[in-house]
Amino acid sequence: MNKFLRIITIVLLCAITAQAQDKKAKELDGFIKKGIADWQIPGLAVTVVKDGAPVFTKTYGVRNQDDGTRVDEHTLFSMASTTKAMVAMAMAMLVDEGKVSWTDKVTDHVPYFKLSDPYITADATVKDLLTHNLGLGNADLIWYGIELDAEETIKRMRHAPIAYPLRGGYVYQNIMYAVAGEVIKAASGMEWNDFVKARILDPLGMNDTKLVSKDVKAVDNRVTPHLLNDEDKRITFPTTFSDGIGPAGMIWSSISDINKYLKFIQQNGVNQGDTLIKSNTFEYLFTPQALISKNSFYPTTQLTKPHWTSYGLGWFQHDYKGEKVDFHTGSLAGLIAINGQLRDYNLSVYVFGNMDHAELRHAIMYKVFDLYALGGDRDWRKEIFDLYEGFKAEGEANVRKAKESRVEGTKTTLELAAYAGTYKHPMYGEIIITQKDDKLHFNLNNKHQGLYEHWHYNTFSYVDEFSGLTDSQFNFEISAEGKAKILYFWGYGFVKE
Repeated sequence: MNKFLRIITIVLLCAITAQAQDKKAKELDGFIKKGIADWQIPGLAVTVVKDGAPVFTKTYGVRNQDDGTRVDEHTLFSMASTTKAMVAMAMAMLVDEGKVSWTDKVTDHVPYFKLSDPYITADATVKDLLTHNLGLGNADLIWYGIELDAEETIKRMRHAPIAYPLRGGYVYQNIMYAVAGEVIKAASGMEWNDFVKARILDPLGMNDTKLVSKDVKAVDNRVTPHLLNDEDKRITFPTTFSDGIGPAGMIWSSISDINKYLKFIQQNGVNQGDTLIKSNTFEYLFTPQALISKNSFYPTTQLTKPHWTSYGLGWFQHDYKGEKVDFHTGSLAGLIAINGQLRDYNLSVYVFGNMDHAELRHAIMYKVFDLYALGGDRDWRKEIFDLYEGFKAEGEANVRKAKESRVEGTKTTLELAAYAGTYKHPMYGEIIITQKDDKLHFNLNNKHQGLYEHWHYNTFSYVDEFSGLTDSQFNFEISAEGKAKILYFWGYGFVKE
């Protein structure tokens, strides 16, 4: 083949490739638009990176339904728990430098780390902080219900009961990532957020990305959370911030910056020829560390039917069509994200949204995997929407059942005024109860407040929507002396002073 024919062939191949990519982009765009309507999503940002370059990047809708401001490529969304993978990468850099080992004891770096079980306290390793199998149950009320710094948050975990043997189970655990942040601080001499900025964000040119609440709040171009209320009306909702567990989910970023981040992942820790994380260390981040039962994994397993499910270091994992998928979702009230990797195909997808638990994110991920790598024509939008609509119907049925179980005609044991007072829990702070007419006003650490009306016996139920505690209840235990003794909220007992 002469030089002219070679040039013509290359031009034709490029044209065919471009046409194929354009066709895929149009199909994906149409798929996303239909999904946005299904889930009533105000704003969305999506990118697909293949072989180190974006093949699809697009934003949709508005930052805030009340003022109609449009989402653009620099709009900040919450990375939420997809933050965890980036924090694990930061830890990997310290491993490369010999300042940390995955098998180091946590107490060697964070002396005030202490759990209720002395054996687990002594044996817990740095790696254990990142794999959700340390033996602890869920403790999210400690960050959702109270504003604490990282050290105080960690110190309060000594009151947390052990739920299963060390490395003998799995319960998703945000607080241990806060401990990981303190390990980074101890080993590097820098706050975790300063370290991540200096060692990851700045080299990658991720200039939009923010890591602490004051910096996020200073940016006007950021989304507002949205959710559906009890009447299925979409409303705006206050943004959740908690710097105390920042390494678990505090980073906010733009889809423009995420493109740079995904390219870095596809280049296995190398940025513009500069190795930020050694190859073997980077690969270790994606090595399965903890097996997860399917009952503890995402409900989408009902559709993907994986043979195995696991967790690496900041990554959920399962097989799909014989290929290994590494991914992680991020969820805060009214905000969602997902980061999906098909590493053997050098294919990445990332989705941001500002609608509470809009599971279109899963549908987009699997659609991208099929469209750009594995083939297939499943209607992921419909299948996942129908799946979660089924869960929604089950939830509504449970609410109806709970309402039907209300025992009519009962009275409280005591007069309302007798329930007023301060109730304390060693981990979760205090609840102040005051009487307001025929209701009780609830104040959890000055962070969540609401009015509750009598439900039955000594149980009270939430009656309005200004604190985000919809459908919550609390009940009182009365002492032998006939006084309000303990207030139970979310299953935790707060003792009256």
